[in-house]
Amino acid sequence: MLESYIKERRKSRDILLMTHIVMGYPSFEDSFEIVRQMVEAGVDLMELQIPFSEPMADGPVILKANQKALEKGSSLTKCFDFAQRVAKEFPIPFLFMSYANIPFKYGMEKFSDKMAKINIKGAIIPDLPPEEGEDYIRAMNKNSLSPIYIFSPETSDERLLYLSSFASGFVYCLARKGVTGKKTAFSNDLAVYLSKCQKATNLPLAVGFGVKDKADVDYLKGKADIAVIGSRTIRIVEEKGVAATGDFIKSLV
Repeated sequence: MLESYIKERRKSRDILLMTHIVMGYPSFEDSFEIVRQMVEAGVDLMELQIPFSEPMADGPVILKANQKALEKGSSLTKCFDFAQRVAKEFPIPFLFMSYANIPFKYGMEKFSDKMAKINIKGAIIPDLPPEEGEDYIRAMNKNSLSPIYIFSPETSDERLLYLSSFASGFVYCLARKGVTGKKTAFSNDLAVYLSKCQKATNLPLAVGFGVKDKADVDYLKGKADIAVIGSRTIRIVEEKGVAATGDFIKSLV
């Protein structure tokens, strides 16, 4: 169970690290090497993004990675095969990050069954709120998988509690409104917001959108359970190549 894994891991760590890759970017073999380096550097769990043509929650860096992966022939079948390979090879939980159109077209129950079969522990689907996700939630619950829901600074207290009632594993707290990859102010306002999130759920809190270096990760200690690194890793790969991934992750822990 994802929640149990996180809480057990937290007993020996001030904060956990979750990273994000776009499957098939720059290639599937490069993706595998990035995963290997991340795990060896100490990453605790990882999002595997299924490339999509209109990733509305993602900023320009991840959008570009999605487009390049699709141009190079990334497909849902190839992503399933890749996810199965890394889940078998590496001893950390892997999650899918996707948009609702993909599991909807594949079939919600069939998609969830596939996740369970290849040992994917949960999913983040930003454009599928509980009001529209009854089939998704039912399928995830059937397979004991975690639907990860998102809190944002604009979410009302009432809405936080509502989302928490459907969430499992952990809650993903956006450090600010907007898309991924923008600058985030790690300030008292963020601390107040995270305190509000803690009151709304008993689940572990992951914080992403703008986490870029060790100072940001250190700031989140005591305020959250998981720091999420997304766009920054993709920038490192673009600027310095795949081989730089491991050293970057080591610089955060």
